[in-house]
Amino acid sequence: MESNMENKTGNTRENKMGVMPVNRLLLSMSIPLMIAMLVQALYNVVDSIFVARLGENALSAVSLAFPIQSLIIGVGVGTGVGMNALLSRSLGEKNIKQANQAALQGIFLGSLNAIIFMILGAFFTRAFFVSQTSDNEIINFGWDYLFVICVFSIPVFAEITFERLLVSTGKSFYAMISQTVGAVTNIILDPIMIFGLFGFPKWGVAGAAIATVLGQLFGACLALYFNLRFNRELKLSPKGFRPNIEIIKKIYSVGLPSILMSSMGSIMVYGINAILISFTSTATAVFGVYFKLQSFIFMPIFGLNNAMVPILAYNFGARKRSRIMSTIRLSLLYACLFMLIGILAFNFIPSWLLLLFNASPDMLAIGVPALRIISIHYVFAGSCIVSLSIFQALGQGMASLIVAGSRQLVLLLPIAWFLSFTNNVNAVWWSFPITEFFTLLLCVFFLKRIYERQVKDLS
Repeated sequence: MESNMENKTGNTRENKMGVMPVNRLLLSMSIPLMIAMLVQALYNVVDSIFVARLGENALSAVSLAFPIQSLIIGVGVGTGVGMNALLSRSLGEKNIKQANQAALQGIFLGSLNAIIFMILGAFFTRAFFVSQTSDNEIINFGWDYLFVICVFSIPVFAEITFERLLVSTGKSFYAMISQTVGAVTNIILDPIMIFGLFGFPKWGVAGAAIATVLGQLFGACLALYFNLRFNRELKLSPKGFRPNIEIIKKIYSVGLPSILMSSMGSIMVYGINAILISFTSTATAVFGVYFKLQSFIFMPIFGLNNAMVPILAYNFGARKRSRIMSTIRLSLLYACLFMLIGILAFNFIPSWLLLLFNASPDMLAIGVPALRIISIHYVFAGSCIVSLSIFQALGQGMASLIVAGSRQLVLLLPIAWFLSFTNNVNAVWWSFPITEFFTLLLCVFFLKRIYERQVKDLS
C-alpha cells in the first residue's frame, strides 16, 4: 500500500500515519527506533563497562552524575515530545503552517535549553557532588565527567530535536541511522579516550564524557542532513524567524509535564542514591549498573512510544477512533513482551550481567538480589510506561505528570526511605515493585477517563 494517499480534496496527500494498516505502521515506525534505542542502551552500558575498569569509585561517580545527565536528556526529549505532538497533530489537521512553526520553535527551544545547562554545568557541578559524598576521589571523578556533559550539551539537544522532527513525519528509519551512528561513534571512541589509545591522551572519566559528546555531535549533524534532504513536509528555513509565544505554549502544554517527569526522575535517583550510600557506596554503584542494564529493556519501549505518539496524535487530529484504539492495544502488547524478557534476564543471569562491570564479591552480594527483586515491577511497568505516552499524545500531559509524580516521589522515595530503617539494603529494592503496582491502578483510572471524554465519541 502506498504510504501516502490523496485526501478528499485531491490537493494534498495524507501522511501514512492516517492510512497504513496500524500494526504494519506501528512496527515500521517503531522497529527502527527500537534498534536505535538498543544501540543507545549498548553505548550507555559500554560507557560504564570501560569506566568500571578505572575502579569502583569511578563507577560510583558516573552513577551519582546520572540524575543530571538524565535531566538533560529529559528536558530535550520533553521539548521534543511537545513539538512532536503539535507537529503531527497539525499535519493530521492539514495545518502545514503551524507544523513548520512547531519545528522551528522546537529548534529554538532546544538551543535555549543547551545554554541553560552550559551555565549550570560551569558553576554548580562540584557542589552537586559535594552534596552527595565526602569522598574526594568520587567528587573529582564526577566533576571530570559531568562538567564536560553539561558545558558541551548543545550536541545532545540538537540530536534529540532533529531526530524528533524525523519521527514526527513518519521518517523513523532516518532517525534510527543518525542515532546508531552517534552511538557507534561513542562506543569506538570510549576506550580510545579513556585509556589513551593510538596516541591520544589518557583522559580517564573525562574521556568517557568527551566520547559521548562527540557521538552526539555526529548524530546531530546526520539528523540535520536527513531533515534538509528528505523531510519534504517541513521547511526548516530560519528566514524571518522569531519566537512565537503561542506556539511555545502549545509545545510546553504537552512537553512541560514530560520535563517535570524527568525532573522527578532525577530527584528520585538522587534520593535513592542518598539512601543507598548510607549503607555503602557499593550499593550506589549497583543502582547505577541497574539503570544501565534496565535500559536494554526500557529503551525499546521508549522507541515504541516515540513511534506511537505521532501516530496517536495524527489520528486524534484526524478523528479516527479505531486507529487510535488499535495503536494503544498493540503498543501495550509489545511493551509487555519486552518486560517479560527483562524479568527472565534479571532472574536467571544476574551474576553474569554484573560481572560485565568488573563486579567485586561485595558488589555481587548486593547486586544479585537487587536485580531479582527490582525486576518484579516489570510485570506492571510496561503498561505504565505506554500509558504515560498515551496521555501525552492525546494532550493530557497533566495526567502524565500526576502519575509520574505519584510513582517517583509521592510513593517510591517515602517507601524506600521507610524500608531503609530495616537496616537491610535488600528491603530498599522492594520499594520498586510496591510502587509500580499502585501506579498501574492510577494509570487504569486515567485511561478510562480519557477514553470516555476524548476518544469514545470520535467518528
